[in-house]
Amino acid sequence: MRDVYQEQMAALNQALGDMVSEVGAAMAQATQALLQADLELAEKVISDHDSLTEKSAEAEDQAFQLLALQAPVAGDLRSIVSGFQLVSEIDRMGALALHVAKVARRRHPAKVLPEEVAGYFEEMGRLAVELAHDARRVLQDQDYHDALTLMDDDDAMDDLHRHLFTVMMDREWEHGVAAAVDVTLLGRYYERFADHAVLIGRRVVFQATGKTPEELQEVS
Repeated sequence: MRDVYQEQMAALNQALGDMVSEVGAAMAQATQALLQADLELAEKVISDHDSLTEKSAEAEDQAFQLLALQAPVAGDLRSIVSGFQLVSEIDRMGALALHVAKVARRRHPAKVLPEEVAGYFEEMGRLAVELAHDARRVLQDQDYHDALTLMDDDDAMDDLHRHLFTVMMDREWEHGVAAAVDVTLLGRYYERFADHAVLIGRRVVFQATGKTPEELQEVS
């Protein structure tokens, strides 16, 4: 029975890792659609979102089966409950990529971003994909040391997000309120995407150790 549980738990973590990879690809495509006013690519991100919804439901079913059939206790129960929470985090990452694509579609054929901020979003998109890649590795390897490192990796995203406001508050901003609103919302989408990747790291730390990152730091 123990071997069966381990195999099923590994399969769940593999499925979750694949989902993170999918949302990373979605954010990469949404960013390209945003930067290039690519309507076809924006539509692809929007239509592909249904696939993520289906995979989320399948992952939840896997977790429910583990809960119902394996009668888990202690650490095993902790891992399964974390699995449910991880599905939620990944869903939200997918929704944020979807929001980016919808902004690109809504403004087509115009580009959403003024030239002054386009470079910021190109870099934010790169960081978002990198964080998704790292979150996938952490989920599949279940290495809490890597998970702790992931939690520090969104600092660059936070810095870019802060700098966006500096650009918009500059007296030379000539693009009006609508552009400022778009930039503000989009910046928030990327920042939240990174935050959810970090939360995946926190979940994996708890899965592996039964402690929060803060508790681990106190012990060390």
